Amino acid sequence: MSDILCPFCTLADDRVLLSNLHGTAIRDGFPISPGHTLIIPRRHIGSFFELEDVERMALLELIDEAKCELDSELQADGYNIGINDGAAAGQTVPHLHIHLIPRYQGDRDDPRGGIRWIIPEKADYWSPR
Repeated sequence: MSDILCPFCTLADDRVLLSNLHGTAIRDGFPISPGHTLIIPRRHIGSFFELEDVERMALLELIDEAKCELDSELQADGYNIGINDGAAAGQTVPHLHIHLIPRYQGDRDDPRGGIRWIIPEKADYWSPR
């Protein structure tokens, strides 16, 4: 995919919440919870495993900063942090992005298993079989 067509390479400045030399943070355009934030490297790469060490550290710093702002703004009760790395993992925009998803008491009847629910038949490992 050309960088010109990549929605993360052509972000409007007013979408950027936080940034540093190697990344930016924006609110997800299709949030699954209030405050759902994306952490995106400036360099157009598809996979977390393509990051250079300095980029990885910069993105982790942005996750920390975004979490602190969300704590202050929305008082989330927990967070899911996730990366869909590759089409088989559900990645739909081929520019790496890290989801920081605030979670709130009662947003699911039973939140146990968290991201394990991507494969529902494997999620509930705690119930007797």
